[in-house]
Amino acid sequence: MIFTSTFVVVPAENVDTDQIIPARYLKTTDKVGLGAALFADWPNKPDPAGARVLVAGNNFGCGSSREHAPWALLGAGFQAVISSHFADIFTNNALKNGLLPVAIDARLLHTLFAADRDATVTIDLAAQCVTLPDGTTTPFPIDPFAKHCLVHGVDQLGFLLAESPAIDTYESTHPARVVTTGAHI
Repeated sequence: MIFTSTFVVVPAENVDTDQIIPARYLKTTDKVGLGAALFADWPNKPDPAGARVLVAGNNFGCGSSREHAPWALLGAGFQAVISSHFADIFTNNALKNGLLPVAIDARLLHTLFAADRDATVTIDLAAQCVTLPDGTTTPFPIDPFAKHCLVHGVDQLGFLLAESPAIDTYESTHPARVVTTGAHI
């Protein structure tokens, strides 16, 4: 996955999941429509305006665990969020739902805060690097399994289902293991 996009800047630090998607929207288990509720309680909501990348301040996605946060970001059209640090739970929820968290050096992040409104970044997931508007390329870390799933467009269940033939072969060549517990009176 390689894409180039404009980006929306939210330079605030410690943006928690309740700011990303307020708790009143957590009653649904359906992802549809959550993009419209992104940053719903902010007086000046960032407008994605076709941007596929959100550039956010340090410690983005902190707070409570909720899959609704990446669902809302994806629903608003974002494919990636760039920050200098993400909360661990947010990172896991994002990756499991197809949203790419890109952690870069804080100094480079601040250059994005100051970039022109029509500037673009290029994200190359396979190479694990992001190219900034000035041409600087910087690497970003990602869990290898999450990278595999994102590159191949599958989630964890899709990965397991794709391995069904290998699982069937293994099971057919190994005897069943039966565990019995005998209760004697």
